[in-house]
Amino acid sequence: MLTLLKWKRAPPMKKTGPYHGGNLKAAERLFGAPAKGWLDLSTGINPWPYPVAVLPSSAWSRLPDEGDVQGLLAAARGYYGLGDEAGLVAAPGTQALLQALPQVLSPQKVAVVSPTYGEHAHSWAAAGHEVTETPTLSEAVSMGEVVVIVEPNNPDGRISGKKKLKETAREMAAKGGLLIVDGAFADVAPEADVANLAGMPGLLLLRSFGKFFGLAGVRLGFAAGEKPLIETLAARLGPWAVSGPAIALGERAFQDRSWIEATRNRLSEAGRSLCRLLESRGFDLVGGTDLFVLVETPKAGQVFEHLGRDGILVRPFEERPHRLRFGLPGGQDEWDRLTRSLMGAPL
Repeated sequence: MLTLLKWKRAPPMKKTGPYHGGNLKAAERLFGAPAKGWLDLSTGINPWPYPVAVLPSSAWSRLPDEGDVQGLLAAARGYYGLGDEAGLVAAPGTQALLQALPQVLSPQKVAVVSPTYGEHAHSWAAAGHEVTETPTLSEAVSMGEVVVIVEPNNPDGRISGKKKLKETAREMAAKGGLLIVDGAFADVAPEADVANLAGMPGLLLLRSFGKFFGLAGVRLGFAAGEKPLIETLAARLGPWAVSGPAIALGERAFQDRSWIEATRNRLSEAGRSLCRLLESRGFDLVGGTDLFVLVETPKAGQVFEHLGRDGILVRPFEERPHRLRFGLPGGQDEWDRLTRSLMGAPL
């Protein structure tokens, strides 16, 4: 039986956690500061961000009120296609939700479909849950009272599909459990988007604003699911969890249908171009989404170092040293810079 807690104090977090992309200071310690600045391809963030126009001065100067938050949530419901039966809460980034969820559920067995985004297993373990990482969804269901899956997966783009996730949510609900689907990259993968299922028993959906809209610094994310759990999460996050600028910008972006459609097309084309470039240089394509490509090569470590010395940061994987993940370059100068560097890479 899934048990909610009003508050649950987590044990002290470890000083170190999972490795993430985007850490330019760490890259400078390895390679020095590049003369041309960094070309950071180590994250899966849209390199053509939503345009940040002038926001109302009130967004900066006063605390957000209930009307502001409800406006954002209404826009998010429309964008994600959520029904009225689903509860919805906004948070200062999906990471805040990843850390809050383990603290509002009683200690239990948690199975994470892996390899995937490392913060999932880390956050549940840090909060005192018994965590198992397993390669398949079916194994996770057999092991966990809570099952976590990223769909499409980071870093390989794996997709289980809507039908399978719906069946799994029903199976988890039948035994009093919970399926958590992290759809951080579902904006560019309609076949993996299960937002229309939010609200059904046994399912919780996480969504990220910053990746598709290219505004990771805004820190905005959402959880959708059964209303009692969403209400518990909202209480855990507390008042004013999301800033006024994030509310105003998120509401505006969610309703900009022309930008959304044009950006999906642009990212799809760019993703195909990146695949062609990497394949032409001899990489084996393992998977990905329109926002990143995962490759394999026996010389991944040497390629990582070569690119780093050229001021180009990609995502390595210590536990899988033959793999690298490439995010999308932005302007033509960035594509040219990557192409030139790859021409001299030790492949």
